[in-house]
Amino acid sequence: MTTSITHGQVFRIAWPIILANAAVPLLGIVDTAVIGHLGSAAALGAIAIGALIMNFIYWGFGFLRMGTTGISAQALGAQNNAELGATVGRAIIIAGIVGSLLLLLQVPLSLMIFNIFQGTEEVETAARTYFEIRIWGAPAALFGFAALGWFIGVQHSGYVLALQLLLNGLNAALDIWFVAGLDLGVAGVAYGTVIAEWTMACAASFLILREFRKRGLKLDITRLKAAAPMIKMVAINRDIFIRTLALVGGFALFNWESTRMGDVTLAGNFILLQFISFGAFFLDGFAFAVEALVGEAVGARNPARLREAVIKSTQWALGTSMMLALLTWTLGPFVIVALTNVPEVQAAAIAFLAFAAIYPLIGVWPFQFDGIFIGATRGADMRNAMLMSFGAFVIAWYVLTPLYGNTGLWIAFLIFLSARAITLGLRYPRLAREAAA
Repeated sequence: MTTSITHGQVFRIAWPIILANAAVPLLGIVDTAVIGHLGSAAALGAIAIGALIMNFIYWGFGFLRMGTTGISAQALGAQNNAELGATVGRAIIIAGIVGSLLLLLQVPLSLMIFNIFQGTEEVETAARTYFEIRIWGAPAALFGFAALGWFIGVQHSGYVLALQLLLNGLNAALDIWFVAGLDLGVAGVAYGTVIAEWTMACAASFLILREFRKRGLKLDITRLKAAAPMIKMVAINRDIFIRTLALVGGFALFNWESTRMGDVTLAGNFILLQFISFGAFFLDGFAFAVEALVGEAVGARNPARLREAVIKSTQWALGTSMMLALLTWTLGPFVIVALTNVPEVQAAAIAFLAFAAIYPLIGVWPFQFDGIFIGATRGADMRNAMLMSFGAFVIAWYVLTPLYGNTGLWIAFLIFLSARAITLGLRYPRLAREAAA
């Protein structure tokens, strides 16, 4: 394997992922539009709560994507076809077990969730209907996570884009048909999503089999039964799961404190978080690219290739972060006015726009380090760094928010982001010495 990684190679991996990420919020817009025209605030509230619940569950199991990427990329770099095939097999087994458990535990899970997310009787009834339908797509959705992780690991991000377009495009079309055409309401949105998830799982299976034939891979049952590789994958996934919970906890604390500051501050902060989510589409693309390239270099035991993967992907990510910061600062006021016509909310968002513009300049570093550590399958380092960063956020929030209000909250949030970069950055030299040695 040559030690040269080109900028074109980085971009070829990143751009389909950026487009795939951008397709995701479009579905939310379609869901909101079709339900929003039913004339029922309760139906819209039910979709908001139901989608939030399912997104939270799936976000927690995002380790299936991340853990699979690093291990498969390392197998690719080592040119170990037997392990490359077994990796996706193990990920699918874990996805099947977790998905089946979600189905078996759906009743107690529903009771627990709706004790937390309480609304009016009409909203809660509709949200329960949505959840009880959507949960049947869980095995397919988790299978999709495993498949997407494997495709990124083998540097087939075009498949990722194709599958996301299939999922979101079919979902949107079914939503319109079921709700506007068949008048199924909230249940129609849920049915559309479940059908789209299972369709995507079938398409992903076809593409996996196609890739197996193309690469001459075989599923070695003996290797699948081996305890050590499965234990390693479970351990990596466990650590990434804990890391993800801490990350979700950080965003939850930010939103919780925003609610305590009143409706105007909450709405203003919510709008600014949309800028951050938009920027994440782009930064994630290069983070995913470095996952694949670092994993390949680690598997090949090639330090020079590892170094090039990090440098060239980070150059792209840095340039992108500067562009995002500039666009947020210059166009942000116009976007805010377009998103809301409430003068108080407009003023609240514009007053704190600088923090949203600073975010990508700092955020590029934890995004990149996450990609590097995922590619090197250093789940424990990611877990420890995120737990320390969350602790730093809590301390900063506790000290700064009572003194400076929303300014203190945003400063604490940026400290959380900076701590993620610093804690992983301090571990990077050791990773570079050991991972590809």
